[in-house]
Amino acid sequence: MINPEFTKPRIISVSQLNYYVKSLLDNDPHLSSVFVTGEISNLTDHYRSGHIYFSLKDKNAVVRAVMFAGNARNLKFKPEEGMKVIALCRVSLYEVTGGYQIYVEDMQPDGIGSLTIAFEQLKKKLEEKGLFKPENKKPIPKFPKTVGVITSPTGAAVQDIRNILTRRFPSVDIVLCPVLVQGAGAPEQLINAVNLFNEYDCADVIIIGRGGGSIEDLWAFNDENLAYAIYASNIPVISAVGHETDFTICDFVSDLRAPTPSAAAELAVPDREELLAYYNSQRQYINSLIDNRLSFYNKKLSDIRTAMSVNSPEKRIGLLSSKLDNLSKRAQLSINDTFNLKSDSVKKLGAKLETLNPVSVLNRGYAIAQKDSTNINSVKELKIDDEIKLTLKDGTVKTKVVEI
Repeated sequence: MINPEFTKPRIISVSQLNYYVKSLLDNDPHLSSVFVTGEISNLTDHYRSGHIYFSLKDKNAVVRAVMFAGNARNLKFKPEEGMKVIALCRVSLYEVTGGYQIYVEDMQPDGIGSLTIAFEQLKKKLEEKGLFKPENKKPIPKFPKTVGVITSPTGAAVQDIRNILTRRFPSVDIVLCPVLVQGAGAPEQLINAVNLFNEYDCADVIIIGRGGGSIEDLWAFNDENLAYAIYASNIPVISAVGHETDFTICDFVSDLRAPTPSAAAELAVPDREELLAYYNSQRQYINSLIDNRLSFYNKKLSDIRTAMSVNSPEKRIGLLSSKLDNLSKRAQLSINDTFNLKSDSVKKLGAKLETLNPVSVLNRGYAIAQKDSTNINSVKELKIDDEIKLTLKDGTVKTKVVEI
């Protein structure tokens, strides 16, 4: 016979039910650490608390999830809506609502590494803020006096940089700021080194970098604060991180990216041999140019001298003087001819006048009779006792008419 006590239903509270179910889930070893893959949806990131609330879903089902701040801080990427992930979690129940959910302790992108995701996310963020814009890049000085180097003091990179700098441009000064280039403290040391160079203004250009390695080894150069420090640097920065195929945030934000540390040294300073060859060629070109110019102006000067010798004032004066002499001679001849011509004419006129000269008549025995200073042409002009004057060749005679 069945005891009635065993058939009587047991009544429990909702809190007891939820506590019991939670204890079952918490004590199940299969659910205490399980990997769950799914697509993130309903993502809520509480920036103040640091907790992340979301759901994981596939095409048939969905489960609520939470990742507390202590675990979220260790994520290498930023979870995004629609991202497919693999979550390490434990399964439990939230007693207040009675909903079962997963508590995520770690999370990785499904199909691509978390560091790669974090890199792309930070790259996109900084690019949107304008840190990679070409117009913000500072020019690298052509002839730096001092090159600052930020790298590990024990790595091969520092030796390569030093050898190439001293070989290419021996006069350059090198200031090394030794830092860690990987590990937890590396980003802070890299940032401090950039700030120190700017604070003391002890370099014309900065090379920052290291040799090759995995993405984990190079991760210090993907630090967001380092990117801001490089962007704010007053000194131009050349990034030389890893090998030619390696890219970091430092490469994008720097003023110039070099594929290797050795290449960075080559980009930082000019080659002395190339400069000497260039200057020698320029000197030869200038000398040739000067010679050509001198030849040109010497010929031009010679042409001017020739032209001046033909049209010189002295020669022109000589020509004018000769012309003046000719004109003077011609004028003298003309004067002489005119004088002779006039002289002949005067002589002829004199001879003609001589024939008409009364004195000549008087020389032949004639006299001139005048009455009252008037020539007497006829006896009819006279009467007895008129006084008349007779002009002879050698004098005058006064007489009186006694008979007509």
